[in-house]
Amino acid sequence: MIRQVEIAGRLKIGRGNPPVFIAGPCVLESEALAFAVADFLSGLSSRMGVSFIFKGSFDKANRSSKSSYRGPGEAEGLRILGEVGRRFRIPVTTDVHDPRQASAAAAVVDMLQIPAFLCRQTDLLTAAGKTGLPVNIKKGQFMAPWDMENAVEKVTSTGNRNVVVTERGTTFGYNNLVVDFRGIPAIRETICPVIFDATHSVQLPGGAGKASSGDRRFVAPLSRAAVAAGVDGVFLEVHPDPDRALSDGPNSLPLAGLEPLLQTLMAIRRAVDAGSPAGGSVA
Repeated sequence: MIRQVEIAGRLKIGRGNPPVFIAGPCVLESEALAFAVADFLSGLSSRMGVSFIFKGSFDKANRSSKSSYRGPGEAEGLRILGEVGRRFRIPVTTDVHDPRQASAAAAVVDMLQIPAFLCRQTDLLTAAGKTGLPVNIKKGQFMAPWDMENAVEKVTSTGNRNVVVTERGTTFGYNNLVVDFRGIPAIRETICPVIFDATHSVQLPGGAGKASSGDRRFVAPLSRAAVAAGVDGVFLEVHPDPDRALSDGPNSLPLAGLEPLLQTLMAIRRAVDAGSPAGGSVA
């Protein structure tokens, strides 16, 4: 079992640590937008004393339609991510879709993300593990929580034990997801630290025909439930103007809504910690 993961030599996820927030636009739309979001997160981190990891995809290879915007591409996307890390001194993560991308992205980012649809892809998982970077595996919408142990073992077989799993909902009929919060302790108590993806969990996959839809009204209540359940971090896609975002706008949060939500989540975490047996951080 993995109890704690270290990011960029300065940020820890897992037992005895405060929650970490992974946030950013679904897909990199431009350098200017990435800088604006990173600057906002950096300022919020200073004001609130919370830790962020900036997330942005350089290529969304799993869009509903071939005509959907996929991103700026690998070269330009990794350049932007590298600039975000340097300018704002914030850890950065992105998703990779094939084994070759793992080493390319690892030269720039601080953590690799495995998309939910690819969480069983052995070659991809082992390639990510071999980079030595922390690996965040998003739980497939078709996977039982305890079955993620096999995915984690594929990464740790390379000698890399910096692995976390992200819960992002389970397929519930057509074009819908549901979250079973039993999965958080099920993974956390036997496998590794757990992140909760609050924005993808309210997604309606393919619900807009040629794109996914979603309902951001439910991001806050699901986030509150996850923190109360003892999650180690929360994943939130954010955008200055979600209704004009080029990907996942319906389930993304506006930047203005982030600080009030985090204040509530941190208050819940303090209440959970106060009620723990030792009166300290969630065990």
